[in-house]
Amino acid sequence: MKRLTNPVVLEKLSDRDKKHLWHPLTQHKTAEAPIGIVKAKDALIWDEEGKAYIDGIASWYTAMYGHCNEFITAAITEQMSQLDFVMFSGFTHAPAVELSEQLMKILPDNQAKIFFNDNGSTAVEAAIKMGLQFYHNKGEKRDTLIAFEGGFHGDTFGAMSASGLSSYNGPFEDFLLKVERIPVPNEENIEEVLQLLESIYRNNKCAAFVFEPLVQGAAGMKFHAAKELDKLINSCHEAGILCIADEIMTGFGKTGKNFASDYLAHKPDIICLSKALTAGMFPLSITSCSQNVFEAFLSDEVSKGFFHAHTFSAHPLGCAAALAGLKLLSSKEILERRKYIEDEHKNFVSTLENHPKVKEARSIGVILAIDLNLKTDRYGKLRDELYRFFMDNGVNLRPLGNTIYVLPPYVITNEQLEKIYDSIHLALATF
Repeated sequence: MKRLTNPVVLEKLSDRDKKHLWHPLTQHKTAEAPIGIVKAKDALIWDEEGKAYIDGIASWYTAMYGHCNEFITAAITEQMSQLDFVMFSGFTHAPAVELSEQLMKILPDNQAKIFFNDNGSTAVEAAIKMGLQFYHNKGEKRDTLIAFEGGFHGDTFGAMSASGLSSYNGPFEDFLLKVERIPVPNEENIEEVLQLLESIYRNNKCAAFVFEPLVQGAAGMKFHAAKELDKLINSCHEAGILCIADEIMTGFGKTGKNFASDYLAHKPDIICLSKALTAGMFPLSITSCSQNVFEAFLSDEVSKGFFHAHTFSAHPLGCAAALAGLKLLSSKEILERRKYIEDEHKNFVSTLENHPKVKEARSIGVILAIDLNLKTDRYGKLRDELYRFFMDNGVNLRPLGNTIYVLPPYVITNEQLEKIYDSIHLALATF
């Protein structure tokens, strides 16, 4: 007799996931099961049930040219068949050299050298270590960083030290680097902030000022103006303090220019890049610096070199993805889409003027943020309800506390962008 076999029952990804996986930014005792995603294309992602969602935040502002972009995947595939990987200590390769050459064409003109890392946090980590060792190599011990209140720079210890969000730092406060914080400047408080800054560097041995230029991302897409930031950078430079711009979120066109630092008259000494650098296709990051910073590490003493390394530094596949992304960044099609999104965001902001549930609505480039007149913790009940509401309506938006933000892929269609706006209006009418 033929033995009967049971039909294969496919277990859901969310059920399989909970057996072994530990997710970031998640309290697993209370969190809902994660949604299993099986496919992505352009501005859409699909779950295992076949439902499509508009990726309204480009998956943490990385997939700016759309998911599974054929131009970028082709570049990675071609590179994979030529040179998959080689360590970057003692070797170099064409993708890294070419990427450094292309980046220098668009980075602020004081930038001279490129150091490779593997993610945003490690880009900031390297920048902070550069800043501290810069003075150590000169025979000075400087042990203090300056940073904005409410900033976020990553989860490794140096980057976390510079960050000012207690929801991330709480258990580690006693182990962090020494950091003095200043308020984000505006027209009303700039003189007070300048005085506080000067007091800080008069009374401390300050190595570097670490900041997110123009937009504090994780803080809730909080904006500040280039004019006031320029004054702080100038003051630091006059005091011999290095300035580190964390452009991991803002870089590659999101604020309307290639980099938020392009709005500044006084350029940072060090710039941190990741996320859209490889369009989300590969984990790679860069810490660029001025020639002045680099030369402080040149010595007959080996120990004065920058002995900081990542196994996957300058990974050829990541460099190939970044090179393809740079070509798209300056393409006519992407430039037109960026301008369209920027204009549509401005129009949408105007529809929210005097809305009773909106405290403030603002936009810069392709970044849109709406602060609600509703109280909720960063990961509170209302925030979770808003997230579920948007997902139920086919839109991936992840509110930051009471701030709803939109930062879509440049390739989003007009209809998809309009659906995001409609879902926000519907949320305002519902909550």
